Amino acid sequence: MVERLGQLYRHDLSEFRGYMPRSDGTLAFDKLALLFSEPDRHAHLIYHGATLAGFALTRRLPDQAMSVFAFFVVRALRRQGVGNRAAHDLLVARWPGPWAIAFQEENAGAARFWRRAATTAVGTAWREEKRSVPPPAPADLPPDTWLLLNTSER
Repeated sequence: MVERLGQLYRHDLSEFRGYMPRSDGTLAFDKLALLFSEPDRHAHLIYHGATLAGFALTRRLPDQAMSVFAFFVVRALRRQGVGNRAAHDLLVARWPGPWAIAFQEENAGAARFWRRAATTAVGTAWREEKRSVPPPAPADLPPDTWLLLNTSER
């Protein structure tokens, strides 16, 4: 399910990152394979009632913070609170503790979404920093914005 929804996720990101289909018509999502080979990576399915609505992919960072490395809600369910509920459940209920959430500033919807999710989770007790996108990403990519918060200190 995540692999199939991942194609929609990568298509959404193609607007900002220039992803193009491979010769077989699919979009590369190489980090998806890491879910099966690295411990502390998790896939969380998002539902709206009984309907599959999207996913969140998380990993634990070396500093022990949890990180969202992919988050997707199908377009038909956006702006209906589905993503907000899923983010709050993930950050507060399932994995309370330190979080580091990255997004690309040029993706204005993601920027608004994650700042709102951080504020919902911990009020103003979060901070923001810019970090270079690590290789193998092209060197000319703008830095990612990272939100740092701790949901166990609410």
